[in-house]
Amino acid sequence: MASGIKDKVAIIGMGCTRFGERWDAGAEDLMVEAFQEALEDAGIEKKEIEAAWLGICFDEVNVGKSAIPLAQTLKLQNIPVTRVENFCATGTEAFRGACYAVASGAVKIALALGVEKLKDTGYGGLPDFGAVMGTLNRFILPNFTAPGGFALMATRYFAKYGINPEEGKRALAKISCKSHRAGALNPKAHLRKEITEEQVLKAPIIAWPLGLFDCCGVSDGAAAAIVTTPEIARSIRKDPIFVKALQVAATSGEELYTNRWDGTYLKTTTEAAIRAYKEAGIQKPREQISILEVHDCFSITELVTYEDLQISERGRAIHDINDGLFELTGKIPCQSDGGLKCFGHPIGASGLRMIYEVYKQLQGKAGPRQIPNPKLGLTHNLGGIPAFSVCSMAIFGT
Repeated sequence: MASGIKDKVAIIGMGCTRFGERWDAGAEDLMVEAFQEALEDAGIEKKEIEAAWLGICFDEVNVGKSAIPLAQTLKLQNIPVTRVENFCATGTEAFRGACYAVASGAVKIALALGVEKLKDTGYGGLPDFGAVMGTLNRFILPNFTAPGGFALMATRYFAKYGINPEEGKRALAKISCKSHRAGALNPKAHLRKEITEEQVLKAPIIAWPLGLFDCCGVSDGAAAAIVTTPEIARSIRKDPIFVKALQVAATSGEELYTNRWDGTYLKTTTEAAIRAYKEAGIQKPREQISILEVHDCFSITELVTYEDLQISERGRAIHDINDGLFELTGKIPCQSDGGLKCFGHPIGASGLRMIYEVYKQLQGKAGPRQIPNPKLGLTHNLGGIPAFSVCSMAIFGT
């Protein structure tokens, strides 16, 4: 029986650029910026890195295909470098590759780096979304949009649990306001202004009930992690952060092509959480998890994720939101860095950006956003749409 990855890999260094409209930098500049911080944080020399993984999604509008741009930019001389892509879960997938390489004994020190430069496209959303699910998608979902898909999840959720739509929309507004309060404290966030519930409720509608502030923005950014064995990590620094679980769940097509799924939850998140908790030895996530970084591409995504992660009971997340459970001062803070709402979503970088925040929080180095005595942190990186998704999840601890 597989024993899992718990405590077999440790993070010794991380870096993260400021996210936003980075007209001042190309993708290569962002890679260097994130890498230099990670390398300095790890306290090792570049030549000690034995393998690397690059996460990037829209290669056509970035540095191009293959992993060569990473090796070339960072001058990684002839080591194995691999490019990965798994929709919006790409960043965590790059991290998973580096961790598996260390855990297997193939290498002792590995790098994972995610980057995306989307603002240069001049387009407000994700480029060429029509073909990212394959050329047949033009026949299967010809008019589909991400806001539209997640808006359907919101209305279906309200209907199933008998929630007045206005009450539901106000709960979604609380999620966005909570994240903006945290993001205002983060110098690396794209959007650093607090917002009010009334501003959220009166904002232009993108796809009802989702308004402007219910949707994450488009940004540029990069983040990186350097991982190694627990023995090496302890010899290098006093506060390495250990990987407790790494799980991925990809849809089999059941949600999209059958009527066995009711659209009020993410099946991939639910399954990945069950396996991640088992791998990490967590029996009561609501009691044991200290901090969450979830994929809040839309506010409804964050709401249903509370339930998919077994933090809130099915149909009861709104009560936990209203009680302040996920606030920075709450029992289980969610998006202590501001989340996708404030960082935007440079796809290849987002998963590693989430890990960066949990890493800093567990080390007690999150500055004004620091939560008291965190023990276990969870990152949830979701790719695709509700009916066609892949979820990459990680749990970390001291």
